Amino acid sequence: MEHRTERVYVETARHRISGQVTLAKDGYRSRVTDVLNAAERDFLPITDCVVELIGEEGRGTHHDVVAVSRRHIVLVIPEDAGAPALQAGEPA
Repeated sequence: MEHRTERVYVETARHRISGQVTLAKDGYRSRVTDVLNAAERDFLPITDCVVELIGEEGRGTHHDVVAVSRRHIVLVIPEDAGAPALQAGEPA
């Protein structure tokens, strides 16, 4: 199966995360919502990401990969839909 990545902005109650999710190139599981609604997955893997603590001053931390529990996700916005692009070392 061919894959593609899409940059997303994810928030939990405590964290802001900007990174990439891997999706199918076409068809089934080719949308972010398909991955979020997959009952067999408890975690959303996000790669090449910046993690920031909400309400805390300072820079976010860069990580190659984080796994975010789907039940803790408050919102997800695909970056091409207007989400802010966070970079390592860039203040929120």
